[in-house]
Amino acid sequence: MCYLPLMLMPDAVPMVALTALAGVFLAPAIACAFVLVDRHAPRGTVTEAFSWLVTTFTVGHSVGTGVAGPVVEVGGALWGFAVPGVAGGVSLLVLTATGRVLAAPGGGAVVAAGSENDPNRAVEPRFSSGDRA
Repeated sequence: MCYLPLMLMPDAVPMVALTALAGVFLAPAIACAFVLVDRHAPRGTVTEAFSWLVTTFTVGHSVGTGVAGPVVEVGGALWGFAVPGVAGGVSLLVLTATGRVLAAPGGGAVVAAGSENDPNRAVEPRFSSGDRA
């Protein structure tokens, strides 16, 4: 949704600043998506669940590019910013509608004592205190 103000900016300098601002929120949004998948994936399927998440990113990027191209041809470059803005709005609506489903299972976050990726609970040799990496 941070891309919508870019449609109102005729000058390049403010557009670059707003694009940077919109990009600041990308990494935390992706990190939150991976945390949600990690919380909700059944035990033993986290890797597959992450691969499905990456697949959805790739498909979404492809569809967005396929939609933005004709929009830019018809309405110009500024209307190209409407495509990610509208996609963000639709994502917000879906998130709002499914918020109860995406809530942390069991009423709160649970930190596992062991790691699925380290079933032997190996101690890293460089840690003198016995902490694990």
